[in-house]
Amino acid sequence: MKKRAIDSEGGVGARHVSPDFNKVSLEYIYFKYNRREFVHPDPLEFLYHYDNPGDREIAGLVAASLAYGRVAQILKSVGSALAEMGRSPSDFLSQASDSTLQKKYAVFKHRFTTGEELALTLAGARDAIRFHGSLKNCFISHYKSNHDTLLEALDGFAGEITSRLGGRCYLLPAPCGGSACKRMNLFLRWMVRKDEVDPGDWSDALPASKLVMPLDAHMWRIANEYGLTRRKQVDIVSAIEITKEFRKIALEDPVKYDFSLTRPGIMGSYYQSKQT
Repeated sequence: MKKRAIDSEGGVGARHVSPDFNKVSLEYIYFKYNRREFVHPDPLEFLYHYDNPGDREIAGLVAASLAYGRVAQILKSVGSALAEMGRSPSDFLSQASDSTLQKKYAVFKHRFTTGEELALTLAGARDAIRFHGSLKNCFISHYKSNHDTLLEALDGFAGEITSRLGGRCYLLPAPCGGSACKRMNLFLRWMVRKDEVDPGDWSDALPASKLVMPLDAHMWRIANEYGLTRRKQVDIVSAIEITKEFRKIALEDPVKYDFSLTRPGIMGSYYQSKQT
């Protein structure tokens, strides 16, 4: 990974963080919204359909990778992709050949993601599971405890899963390319954090303290309102900068407030679109 892409502050100058950005206010929002009843319409809800951690990590990878565009379309696409796998995504994937995957997803389309891209990504995930035993073990194989974040491991993980696509794919963007990697950092939040909302099946092996904020339009707006960044680019440098501010309040769990802070905006956008 290019060092500049993950370490640079971008020359943003001094920031003036709002006095509203404090632990008391954030905890109030967390306890108000960080509940299962507010998960819909988040693609995270698909993980709750499965009891097996192996099924959840595959469902999480699919749900997070397709989490771009309008929320209603995301839910439809994720539901369609997972329906092809039946009751157990892990059992399905362990037995699926390349040709089976191509046939299953031949007509799949989510915005500019084709069925072929999804099939090749799933084939890469299947190969990684066969080699490492699970997606969790695959990620851990790239993890080094002396790194400040999980981004280096994410880079290796994404490259391995997308090996059929030359190691780079829009579905699983790598931080070394400069992307904010919102969807993959979202996937890691689901896997590594454990509370009423996030399942945390990898929480025993990876520290939540090294997660990076999933930076989307909602969090970008919130971060600017709080004065957490003066940067103009929604990229990995901005995501790290914003995470550092949250780390000052929640050192061991800097993305703790992601779900609760973005909930009103996401729910409002979804229900507004349903009425139009």
